[in-house]
Amino acid sequence: MNQTRQKTRKRGFRIWKFVKGISVLVVLGLIATAAGLVYLYATSLPLADSDRNSRLLDSQGDIIATFSAGGKDSVPVQLQDISPDLVHATLAVEDRKFYEHYGFDIRGMGRAVLVNLEHMQMSQGASTLTQQLARNLYLSHEKTWTRKAKEAMYTAQLEMKYSKDEILQMYLNEIYYGHGAYGIEAASRMYFGKSAKQLDLAESAMLAGIPKGPTYYSPYNHMKNAKDRQKIVLNAMADIGEITQTEADKAYEEMLQFRPESERKTVEKAPYFRDYIRNLAIKELGISEAMLDHGGLNIYTTLDLRVQKAAEDAVSKGMDATGELETALVSIDPRTGYIKAMVGGKNYRTNQINHVLATTRQPGSAFKPIMYLAALESKQLTSASIFNSEPTLFHYDNDRKTYKPGNFGDKYLGEIDLRKAIAASDNIYAVNTIMQIGPEQVVSMARNLGITSNMSAVPSLALGTSPVSPLEMASAFSVIAAGGQRTPPVAILQVTDAAGRVLYEAPQTKAETVVEPAAAYVLTRLMESVFENGGTGNRVSATIKRPVAGKTGTTNTDAWLVGFTPELSTAVWVGYDQGKAISTADGRRAAPMFAQFTEQALASVPPKIFSVPDNVVSVYIDPESGKLAGNGCPEKRLEVFIDGTEPTEVCRSASEDSESVSDDMTHEAQQQQGLQEEKHSWWRDFKRWWVE
Repeated sequence: MNQTRQKTRKRGFRIWKFVKGISVLVVLGLIATAAGLVYLYATSLPLADSDRNSRLLDSQGDIIATFSAGGKDSVPVQLQDISPDLVHATLAVEDRKFYEHYGFDIRGMGRAVLVNLEHMQMSQGASTLTQQLARNLYLSHEKTWTRKAKEAMYTAQLEMKYSKDEILQMYLNEIYYGHGAYGIEAASRMYFGKSAKQLDLAESAMLAGIPKGPTYYSPYNHMKNAKDRQKIVLNAMADIGEITQTEADKAYEEMLQFRPESERKTVEKAPYFRDYIRNLAIKELGISEAMLDHGGLNIYTTLDLRVQKAAEDAVSKGMDATGELETALVSIDPRTGYIKAMVGGKNYRTNQINHVLATTRQPGSAFKPIMYLAALESKQLTSASIFNSEPTLFHYDNDRKTYKPGNFGDKYLGEIDLRKAIAASDNIYAVNTIMQIGPEQVVSMARNLGITSNMSAVPSLALGTSPVSPLEMASAFSVIAAGGQRTPPVAILQVTDAAGRVLYEAPQTKAETVVEPAAAYVLTRLMESVFENGGTGNRVSATIKRPVAGKTGTTNTDAWLVGFTPELSTAVWVGYDQGKAISTADGRRAAPMFAQFTEQALASVPPKIFSVPDNVVSVYIDPESGKLAGNGCPEKRLEVFIDGTEPTEVCRSASEDSESVSDDMTHEAQQQQGLQEEKHSWWRDFKRWWVE
């Protein structure tokens, strides 16, 4: 009896000891689990890959784009700005119990573990939406136990630190939808040309099915696969009661309107400018590509997103999306040298060549103002100088060579002055000018204006036969717009690291006077005639409601309009990459793009007249003779001159020759009257511009 009692006592002691040990282990486990949870909650999540990318910011500090080796297109949006149909479709096919679990689907994980143990490898997973987000943000996609352990830790941290809606929003902004589009907003714009908020049920089901296999289920690559996957998503939504089966069937039958692949555009803003900045940062600032991609730098630039949008809108409206014709538009603030807008082509996805920087295009007649500026400053030419526009054979190089230019359409105007020559883009007048002042002087002026491309000092230089880039042309014309003051183009203002420390600050450059201000102003007034009656830019004059000066240029392969207001100097180029001939219709695209861009970019800016420098005089002249206009002259035109270069001889009728010279207006009185008339004319024009 005693032995039995002792055995029972020993057995009970062992059981108690076992239970006690288990309890201690459970308590220690609970303590360890609690400590682990506290540690995970207190520990910061690692920096996401997208957060390590350097950022490109505009002049207002708004984000333009990010730098990444993969060329990611992403447009983050709030959850309320995403179609509910897309949200429900994603949850139905990816994670039905998303709002019920704490980051892990235990039942699904159990099934996956059994399969993996059976095959002794990581062959199957049961990732929740939170786990997918953790993997996309912080980890690679390799199937290893180590990666799975880290994924579990980051998943728990995400669930601790963020609400379910915040996790869902991050997921929908991060997931890859193919063709470079990360996030639902980028995908919606790329596939359907609309915002994620506007997606209907059929479109939502189509997009929700893509992330499982962005290449295999892309409607651009495999439409049948995409439709099969869409049906799976719709049926899943019907299974959980989000929609009825009838609604699912109807959505599947809907004919979706995909954006043509040829019209797909990057959703990232200013992609050509982004590449331009990347090149500057690497080659001029010495920043490595690795630092740009993963250094978390902030690069503050001169770009104005409002002006950039005006440029992109003008190109989108002015160019045919399906053809091979290319374009470039770049605009600079002449007061600072800041590049405000840059569009290097009509579609970055199909052509990444930045034509703004191409130094292989002939400017044609758009180059003539640079030559005329040299002539005006040298005082060998004035607004009243007259040449005969007629077929002419020019001799040069000590008469060893000849050059015979022609006017467009063999149209010759006879004796014309400089204003008429600029407005009509007369080639004979231009070559007469360069023969008078010398090609070397024109090259020197171009260098002063900032053009660095090679130029041949020959008579044909007057007609723009030496190639230059649109950026060079916009910069050169900005000097004219600034009254002879040159500030080199600036794109990067400041670079800071992830901690906000300044790594680079653009030097404060002071504008340098490289051209006599009076000469720049006289040329500006002459170039305004391009947009007046008889000018080559007249057909877009109704679009522009402010003072503007410019010059068109057309060759067999290139078409230009380079012009400026007091606030912006803009170059627009159109042509083919292969250098093939452009048609008449192609050549007419540049001017409307310039006009639309200028008005849209400056829509909130009141019209301004060009400021008048010292040493400028205004007198009435006889356009036919170039002399001062007397009472008997049949025509009078108010013209501007550099002080001391205005005509002194008075035009008189035959009857006036017998009258006393004292009856004529004195030079001084006439000059004063001209100034008064010009001021009155400016005020009248300004009021007209303001009212219109």
